[in-house]
Amino acid sequence: MPDVSIFRAAAHDPEKYARELKKKTGKKFVGYLCSYTPEEFIHAAGAIPFRLFGASGPVTPADAHLQSYCCSLVRGSLDNALTGRLDFLDGAVFPHTCDSVQRLSDIWRLNITDCFHIDAVLPVKLNTESARQYMAGVVKKFRRDLEEKLGAEITDEKLRNSISIYNEIRRGLKRLYELRASNPSVLSGSDVHAAVKSAMIMERAEFLAALKGLIEQVDASKGHEIKGKRLVVTGGTCSLPDLYGIIENAGAAVVWDDLCTGSRYFESLTAEAGGPESAIAERYYDRIICPAKHKGAREWGKYLVQTAVERNADGVIFLVLKFCDPHAFDYPYMKSLLEGAGIPCILIEFDDQPAGSEGLRTRLETFIEMI
Repeated sequence: MPDVSIFRAAAHDPEKYARELKKKTGKKFVGYLCSYTPEEFIHAAGAIPFRLFGASGPVTPADAHLQSYCCSLVRGSLDNALTGRLDFLDGAVFPHTCDSVQRLSDIWRLNITDCFHIDAVLPVKLNTESARQYMAGVVKKFRRDLEEKLGAEITDEKLRNSISIYNEIRRGLKRLYELRASNPSVLSGSDVHAAVKSAMIMERAEFLAALKGLIEQVDASKGHEIKGKRLVVTGGTCSLPDLYGIIENAGAAVVWDDLCTGSRYFESLTAEAGGPESAIAERYYDRIICPAKHKGAREWGKYLVQTAVERNADGVIFLVLKFCDPHAFDYPYMKSLLEGAGIPCILIEFDDQPAGSEGLRTRLETFIEMI
């Protein structure tokens, strides 16, 4: 079987990985909560972008600042910061995507004073020329803010190099997904989950080298024929590697996803010709949207149906964090579109906090049997 130990180690304890890397290299770390963060600028400034995934244990200090109906990603990230588990961060970036992240930005700025704070107020509507121009302005300001906070000049040459590295990572992750989609037996779903999660944690050159090695191993693996059901998972973040094991034990496989911590992270490349700053802005304007952005009433639904059809999926799982209003509001419409195309789906609401998995197992097994 392919060796995924480096990815599993980073994905299992991201904070430990970051702390050890910082001690070894002295590099600065910048935390972020959303795939709409223009990571290339952070990388070009010589720092390491570090995705915040929330807490893996009980949330306590954060409850004094946030209502219990805020999602566990927001509450857990604040809890990690308040309890010192993110003490290696030199700064944090808050793209304005959902209401909860926007409010977290304010609370973070007032309470986490030992690292810098940057807001990236991105447009919500991404289907007008004024929004395109506004996006370009936000990206330009983000570059200046980051240079000031990190005390580093982000030259166009450094930015082009970062764009090239990130494009290689995106191509590699997509290739890994495609290999698994063609034959799910070559790599487990939890291994793919660990790899894509590590892409948002590890030093990017180290990750890219490890990813290339993994792709070579998977490409050379013949695997065996799997005749089970093929599923697509869609939603926001996913911190449930056990989900893939439950699905596979039930005789199915996740052959693609539409997750913020999945394909939304790597789908579409940044143009390497022309001005690098404007190319980054164009990618974030044109990329696949999530429910926190708007490109027209049918855009996301059409993409989801198309993805399921192209991947020969037998069903779609909506994996939604509890209290994630953008995804929850869109679910009835997405369900209608999928079922209209003859694709069954199920909504699984989950919380990142520890809980029994028997209910999740029962629902998934029933859905897989039904389809």
